Amino acid sequence: MLRFTTAGESHGQALMCILEGIPAGVPLVASDVDRELARRQQGYGRGRRMKIESDAVELISGVRAGETIGSPIGMLTRNADWKNWQEIMDPAPRHGDPGRKRSVTRPRPGHADLSGMLKYDRSDARDILERASARETTARTAAGAICKKFLTEFGITFGSHVIHLGGVDANRPKEMPRDINAAADASQLRTLDPVAEAEMIRRIDDAKAAGNTLGGICEVVCEGAPVGLGSHVSWERKLDGRLARALMSIHAVKGVEFGLGFEAARLKGSEAHDEIDADARRASGVRRRSNRAGGLEGGITNGEPIVAKVAMKPISTLMSPLATVEMTTREGATAVAERSDVTAVPAMGVISEAMMAFVIADAFLEKFGGDSLAESKRNYDGYVEYLGKRRDR
Repeated sequence: MLRFTTAGESHGQALMCILEGIPAGVPLVASDVDRELARRQQGYGRGRRMKIESDAVELISGVRAGETIGSPIGMLTRNADWKNWQEIMDPAPRHGDPGRKRSVTRPRPGHADLSGMLKYDRSDARDILERASARETTARTAAGAICKKFLTEFGITFGSHVIHLGGVDANRPKEMPRDINAAADASQLRTLDPVAEAEMIRRIDDAKAAGNTLGGICEVVCEGAPVGLGSHVSWERKLDGRLARALMSIHAVKGVEFGLGFEAARLKGSEAHDEIDADARRASGVRRRSNRAGGLEGGITNGEPIVAKVAMKPISTLMSPLATVEMTTREGATAVAERSDVTAVPAMGVISEAMMAFVIADAFLEKFGGDSLAESKRNYDGYVEYLGKRRDR
């Protein structure tokens, strides 16, 4: 089983990640992870925090001489902003002190603040918001970077691009670029439509001036996944369900679709499904004429690209705060205004890639196994050979 766990608070000393289950022998250096961390930090509309932090990972365990060794991979990403928050976030007890600076007793609508205060019996929402912060996705991105590195050995790649932001739809190019990320990362908003980008930037500027925030949608694509990952036999093994869970767990994400998604519910069956042709060039011997299913049928990959759309609501922290309650008095108040982004939709696409890569890597190892990269490759090659023989029968 492939699994990871993260730890750390937004303004704590560091973020930590432990990734367990990656086979031995996968080439890996810190810069492989740092490259993905840098992509996560980009995007027009980000706040001052991204100017403070320059995320870089320290490989603590599980890697030796540039290769994974099969043991859990420990990673540490230090928070540069910690120096400004040591007194506030110090874990040591403060005897006789009535409270800490920058306590939060006016919870923000749309955030975990209030529900967390009630659930965990905390009087200061900082005990909730520091962990609920999307800063945690730095550690997820690190885990996903290693999963990507492993899957690249089998020709499986990931890309994402923004298709909607702040009420503006981006037109999908008639022919998608071979390397989606190379094209998307060249854009300030990671979109493939420069005309839409200009309007999105204008709306971001307007929202910032008004103390508001904007949400949006990204499309995430996995190319090269073989037919047969996941399973139809039990609900928890269906790959679309596993992917949806992972993508929905990203901060502020409120919706996930595969292929046509909700649009398919408005169509006739003849318009919604992908007709099948023989194709001797493919190991499976077949191909779909279209990809309305988004690469998944019955909870199983069908050999076409896996395509998901991920919707992110506007960020909950507004510089023109919404109404709330002062929890110490239960009187009406305006919510606290923590430092925040106007939008983080471009970064959400990168995080979605990471979460998709983790789930695909888990399903890949579930099918092919292997304590070493060489063993995984032998098992994978045997499956491809079997598909070829089956096709030729």
